[in-house]
Amino acid sequence: MQRRQFVFSAVAAVPFITTAQAGLPSPSKGFVAKAGEGRFHGHIQLKGVNSNILDVKVSGKDTGGLLAIFEQTSVSPKRGTPLHLHHFQDEVFFVQAGEYYFQVGDDKYRLHAGDSIFLPRKVPHAWTQVSDTGKMTVTLQPAGKLEEFFMAMAALKATPTNEEIAKIFAAHEMQVVGPPLAID
Repeated sequence: MQRRQFVFSAVAAVPFITTAQAGLPSPSKGFVAKAGEGRFHGHIQLKGVNSNILDVKVSGKDTGGLLAIFEQTSVSPKRGTPLHLHHFQDEVFFVQAGEYYFQVGDDKYRLHAGDSIFLPRKVPHAWTQVSDTGKMTVTLQPAGKLEEFFMAMAALKATPTNEEIAKIFAAHEMQVVGPPLAID
């Protein structure tokens, strides 16, 4: 139980890391990201590994690159991401609605509304949407290039091959290391 409390406390502290602590410029004023809206770009409709919709709620542009928060509306049942890793970012997923199946390293988890999961950098992970629809909040620390990755996936004109997907992941500081996660 102590480890769980530690992980929860560490995850809860992520949004409180400030740009001033890192010696980067702090935003001069706050902002609101309204429900159903993205801060920049509007709704980002993905193509390729899934067709989910991403809304940027807090951009790396807002935080000097230290933090990014996205809201994902999941509309791709039985689809998710290939097994991959982030070289420089930790991720936290908070399930708002629906059911998802995650793999982190060799461990697998089913998450439902209200559940959170921490995905450490350099650890292979994947997720698949189990329910017909769902919604998650995704937090990255530091922000990295995930916002640009989403824009690249949204700009695709055709369904990419696995090799093209691997190249897009690599161009955004991630590495595909296996196939998408099948639901057991």
